[in-house]
Amino acid sequence: GCDQKRVFDSYYKPGKEGWPVDSLVTFSFGIENTTRNHDLYLNIRNDKDYEFSNLWLFIKIIPPRGEVMTDTIQMVLADPSGRWLGKGFTGIYHSSIPYRTNVFFPVPGEYIFEIRHGMRPQGLRGLTHVGLLVENAR
Repeated sequence: GCDQKRVFDSYYKPGKEGWPVDSLVTFSFGIENTTRNHDLYLNIRNDKDYEFSNLWLFIKIIPPRGEVMTDTIQMVLADPSGRWLGKGFTGIYHSSIPYRTNVFFPVPGEYIFEIRHGMRPQGLRGLTHVGLLVENAR
């Protein structure tokens, strides 16, 4: 209740086998106020065993009505020397990137975000959480 900016904040937690390459992570949230713009963030938590310095994501946004939008995003999680860029301690690192800022949702109703990874392994290990944060823009 104290965070007036937050509209939606949720995480998917892959199992021990990792995030399967054919598995969709789905988030859905309602937009009531179509006069306000929003900022969208992708949040990733990885452990020290994640074997890549980046993460490719395929994103599909399905509005209540209208055209579906698709994106391909690369999140850089480590610098060239291998140092994790996310904040963290005890071997878990949290990275948050602005996905889209000042987004206008023109239609009230439920918006669905489908996210899947575009990495080579069948079960992508080392990611502890995949999240979406939607906030009211300033």
